[in-house]
Amino acid sequence: MGSIVIRSAEIIDATSDLNGAIRSILIEDGVIKKISEKELSADTVIDGKGLKVSIGWMDMRVTTGDPGHEYKEDLHSVCKAAMQGGFTAIAVLPNTTPPMQTKESVEYIKSKTREKLVDVFPIASLTINNKGEELTEILDMNASGAVGFSDGVKPIWHSDLLLRALLYMQPINAQLIVHAEDKYLSQGGQMNEGKTSTMLGLKGIPKLSEQIIVERDLTILEYTGGKIHFAHISSPKSLELIKDAKRRGLKVTCDIASYQLALDDTLLTSFDSNLKVNPPLRSKRDIDTFWKYINDGTIDAIVSDHIPQDTESKQLEFDQADFGMIGLETMFSVANTYNSKVELVKLIEKITVAPRNILGLEVPVIKEGAKANLTVFDTEQEWILSEKDLRSKSVNTPFIGKKLKGRPVAVINNKQVTRVQ
Repeated sequence: MGSIVIRSAEIIDATSDLNGAIRSILIEDGVIKKISEKELSADTVIDGKGLKVSIGWMDMRVTTGDPGHEYKEDLHSVCKAAMQGGFTAIAVLPNTTPPMQTKESVEYIKSKTREKLVDVFPIASLTINNKGEELTEILDMNASGAVGFSDGVKPIWHSDLLLRALLYMQPINAQLIVHAEDKYLSQGGQMNEGKTSTMLGLKGIPKLSEQIIVERDLTILEYTGGKIHFAHISSPKSLELIKDAKRRGLKVTCDIASYQLALDDTLLTSFDSNLKVNPPLRSKRDIDTFWKYINDGTIDAIVSDHIPQDTESKQLEFDQADFGMIGLETMFSVANTYNSKVELVKLIEKITVAPRNILGLEVPVIKEGAKANLTVFDTEQEWILSEKDLRSKSVNTPFIGKKLKGRPVAVINNKQVTRVQ
């Protein structure tokens, strides 16, 4: 690796006394050797003037196709996409073929990514084949390194199974992650239920589909104890319920996809299947509410909700196309571009400290003697996303050709450094 210096960058870290300070950071053999107000020298110099540096970013909701659908995304390409997006850590969902539901499958993820700059953490299947009918070997997979349990993009429809899972996971303090959706209320739905869906003649997915499951799960959580994390929440009513549950002392957290903070359902008049996601894009009014809940701490983390799809899955009639968009390369840029209400230090906390706390992982620190796990980034640079900026095997994003503001410059972790631009 040699020695590296990040010269004269502003530190953005809510947990550090150096937050807001402009410093040079010298890294030798993967360790922060010196933090100084003076300009330092090294084998490799990253000119940080006008740039920011934080602890390495983490995305806690990433789908890959490895194993089973490597042509959409494999573990190598997803790590390249993560670095391009400024991430030094990701957590991957269990919706593979076969699903990640044995200790061997957890170990496969870990062994295949062991030498990467990006730390890859497995979120294992809660139920066999993600069908929501029978619990997996949770204890074995927890011992093998699973950082959470979920059926990923599929809902936990069986309320008794949810109850048993919460009880079973308490002794090991395991994190349950749920996709809140009543599959009967959303069945056949293509987009947000509202004026636009009516105008386009597309079956809508009502917010009620999410809200009713959030309410059910919180009621069961209050009964059993334990903890629940709600993934990619998309309803203001759901967030009201979660805020109230937090106030009452329940161990509940939630995240939101960055594209939900930027895109609304009126854009679907284009019938661009890259805008077809689940939960669906909501209204402009909802987006304003989401930012409010980020500011007050109800929304704990921001995620990419990266779901790679090949062209055969997307270049179809809208109602035939699969759900999902990629987002690793654009997650920060999208949130930064559309943010007008949240301080940068709070926004960065949502993609650094919060995801690791939710998953029970060690949070990196910026101090002398600590392992260097850092992201260097620019908040002001304006740029237009093109396919050549993508490192994912898939290109299913509606942001190609769009002007964005802010992007990562370099990532440093595990004695490795990669410049993004």
